[in-house]
Order: sequence, then C-alpha cells, then structure tokens
Amino acid sequence: MPRVRVLLVAFLAIVAAACSTACGDKESGNDRGDVAAATWAERVCGALGPWRGEIDALMARAQQRMDRAANADQAKTGLLELLGGAEQASEQARAKVAAAGLPDAANGKRAAAEFADTLRRTRDAYGKAKETVDDLPTVDPKAFYDAVGAAFGQLDKDYGEVNLDRVNSPELRKAFDEVPACRS
Repeated sequence: MPRVRVLLVAFLAIVAAACSTACGDKESGNDRGDVAAATWAERVCGALGPWRGEIDALMARAQQRMDRAANADQAKTGLLELLGGAEQASEQARAKVAAAGLPDAANGKRAAAEFADTLRRTRDAYGKAKETVDDLPTVDPKAFYDAVGAAFGQLDKDYGEVNLDRVNSPELRKAFDEVPACRS
C-alpha cells in the first residue's frame, strides 16, 4: 500500500501543475471570440478552482481509505471512488469551461479549445484508469498493487496538461495574472 500512497501524492502534484499553467507565446494569430478576456479567465478559473478542490478532496479520501484498507479489495474500492469521482469532476469542469464562451483575445478560440480539450483528455484518462483498476483481480495483493502502479503510471502519461505554449495571447496572459479567481 505504501507504493500506492506515493503514486497518489505524485498524481496530486501533476493535477496541481495542470491547474496552474498559464499562457505562453510562440505563435500568433487572430481567432478572437466575443467574451471579454478577463470575464473568460474568471469563468475558467471559477471552473478550475472547484475542480481542483474536488480532486484534492478525493485524493484525501483515497489516502485515508488506503491507510485503513485491510486488503486489496478495500484498496480497490477506494481507488475506484477516487478515479470515478475525478472523472466526473473533470467532465463538470470541462462543461463549465466550454460554457465560458470564446475569449475576445488574440488566439482566444485556440486557447478556449485547448482548455476544454485538456479537461476532456483528463476526464478520459481518469475513466481509462478506472476501467483498468476495476478489471484488476485482488486475489494476489502484490500483483494487484503492481498493476495499480502500472495503471497510475499510464494515467500519468495520459493525463492532459494545459498546453498553451503555442498560443500567443498577451490579453489572456494579463487576464490570468490579474483576475483574483486565477491567483489562488
């Protein structure tokens, strides 16, 4: 079980990194939307804040369950709760980000698509990991925990970080820096 605990802690770090990524600048373009950049940033951060909170709460509950798990079956139940909850929370955040509209900023449409697509990839990665863990037999605890480690390793690879390095948008960069909801 300690290996799973280490994996959970590492995974939480990945989640935090994905939530805090800001805009980079390598490409320019002019696919603007119709929502003010600051309004869009506030909506996006308003969606990501509760998502991050839910992921943190799920991680804490999973850690508690792992600490109390007397066997692989109990550990599996806790992991499935974590992965299923994270999948659902990611979909809720994706829907809110999609509903935020398209920012009126250079490359705004591209930035909105990247955020929504990242959350879709994240949702799908959690779902795939959930299916993998759900299919694992628990008869041999060592084999189970080894397979859980592999499933979380794959989740780490599948997990989508926001990649705005190719989106040059000074307006969005400024909005994310200035909007209070984005600074927490």
